[in-house]
Amino acid sequence: MLLSVVTTLYYSSPYIEEFYRRTVEGLQKIAADYEIIFVIDGSPDDSLETAVRLHERDAKIKIIDLSRNFGHHKAIMTGLAHAQGEMVFLIDADLEEEPELLPLFYEEFEKGRTDVVYGVQKKRKGERFEQFSGRLYYFLFNLLTGYKAEANVLTARLMSKKYVEALVEHKEQEFDIMGLWSLTGFKQSSVVVNKNSKGTSVYNIRRKISLFINTVTAFSSRPLLGMFLLGLVIFLLSGSLFVSMMIRNIFFAEVPGWELAAVSIWTLGGLIILCLGMLGIYISKIYIETKRRPYTIIRKIYESDGN
Repeated sequence: MLLSVVTTLYYSSPYIEEFYRRTVEGLQKIAADYEIIFVIDGSPDDSLETAVRLHERDAKIKIIDLSRNFGHHKAIMTGLAHAQGEMVFLIDADLEEEPELLPLFYEEFEKGRTDVVYGVQKKRKGERFEQFSGRLYYFLFNLLTGYKAEANVLTARLMSKKYVEALVEHKEQEFDIMGLWSLTGFKQSSVVVNKNSKGTSVYNIRRKISLFINTVTAFSSRPLLGMFLLGLVIFLLSGSLFVSMMIRNIFFAEVPGWELAAVSIWTLGGLIILCLGMLGIYISKIYIETKRRPYTIIRKIYESDGN
């Protein structure tokens, strides 16, 4: 198997036929030996039925039907684990990332200086809030994790087999795939491309916040260090304020008791709640990881006998 294409389907039925047609056109420019892997991530629409119809027409299509919706990143990892190609092209099926990127990435890949060629948006799509929140996400990710993630990275990427094998070796249950891309290492190069907009996204503000919290706590212990430093700073400031109040009370004027009590209660109470909340997140992740549950469950695989 020379080249594998991996994509996930969730509410993707309107795009599957066109995605398949345009992807095959790109594949035929590169290789005759290929496979296309559709991972059905518990999609409530008729994505599975549409993909199965394509599979019946084209034996090069493999369908991995997950038992429920496990999430975009876990579905991606499942698809990559089943890819057999010497090169693997990962892309979303909603056509925001154009299938025609494959020949462009292949040209860069064939120069032989990299293990991964990935796309970066020329200009982040969306309104001002989405653009601002995206920039803030990558800034905080790099700050809190210590990894260097390029802003506005796309899912679309062409990867060598050895990189994919290393990537799927990560077995943690809670992860953000952008962090794993950075953590896995190897030589990686970017290509600036345009990204289309379909107008809606399954990643609402709640999911984005949840993803960010999961990413930071899954890939970095820096928040724990930050908690220690925050506690130290508050302790020093509180101690200085207490000494100042005692001096005022002895030599100048009596300090109202409510002032000292309010400062102490609000400062220490807020610090305790913050630290306990952060520790709770880390402990919950330890609890999840010790269960060693599979991050996806496959209901059925549709593939031809020759694959």
